[in-house]
Amino acid sequence: MPRNLDLTALRSFVAVAETGGVTRAAGQLHLTQSAVSMQLKRLEESLGQILLDRSNRSVTLTGQGELLLSYGRRLLALNDEVWSRMTNQVYEGELVFGVPHDIVYPHIPGVLKKFAAAYPRVKINLVSSFTVDLKAQFAAGEADIVLTTEQTTPPGATKLADLNFIWLGAPGGVAWKSRPLRLAYEKKCIFRPIAQKALDEAGISWEMAVDSDSMMAVEASLSADIAVHARLHGTQPHLEEIPHNGALPELPEFKVNMMVAPKANAPLANHLAEIVQAAYCC
Repeated sequence: MPRNLDLTALRSFVAVAETGGVTRAAGQLHLTQSAVSMQLKRLEESLGQILLDRSNRSVTLTGQGELLLSYGRRLLALNDEVWSRMTNQVYEGELVFGVPHDIVYPHIPGVLKKFAAAYPRVKINLVSSFTVDLKAQFAAGEADIVLTTEQTTPPGATKLADLNFIWLGAPGGVAWKSRPLRLAYEKKCIFRPIAQKALDEAGISWEMAVDSDSMMAVEASLSADIAVHARLHGTQPHLEEIPHNGALPELPEFKVNMMVAPKANAPLANHLAEIVQAAYCC
């Protein structure tokens, strides 16, 4: 005879698995630690399986626990979606969405427009900064979703795209022909040391023409054809890929990654993540 899972207990289990402990899960769910522990015990007894390895101080999942976590996330997401639609519940709240400024275009305006149409009473706080700063904010729990540009995809992140790293300058510009090559970058840009290293390895001398905290100052110097720099393909449409024919070194490929905060009950963040993924798939 079919049995029904206790979704309340399942939500507590997923919260413990994702937050790494009963105390943090209880705080997230606004329950007492004893209530969460009782729900975990009831879930294990109903399934006849040990889901958590309690032999260590930290909470780890057993093999059966890992399997249930995969199912549990999907069940809870579907439950929350059904509840929202059937009860005509209006979502309210705020999401902090971090995006490196050089990949705000072309996708993010469309993402924000689509999400706002679906959830008009949800405020999105868009934080545009450098990847290193966005990762620090995410690690500190200050952001719900962040996008990053990196050469690898770290554990826990989702790769959205592979983008070529190219040399850019003013349309029809000639600054790339000068030696030493004049560069323009923001001080904390992660692309800066990579471009400099590539030039060093190719034996091409360079100097910093613009060393600024301002993206606008950098872009103005590039548009004025007094310097060049390397960025991701398609992220600065007003500039032109330099037709250097091998006069400048080849550059590595970069990945656009997405990280979503591990929250047990975050349908809004998950829906925003789905819209971002769909935008990059097109």
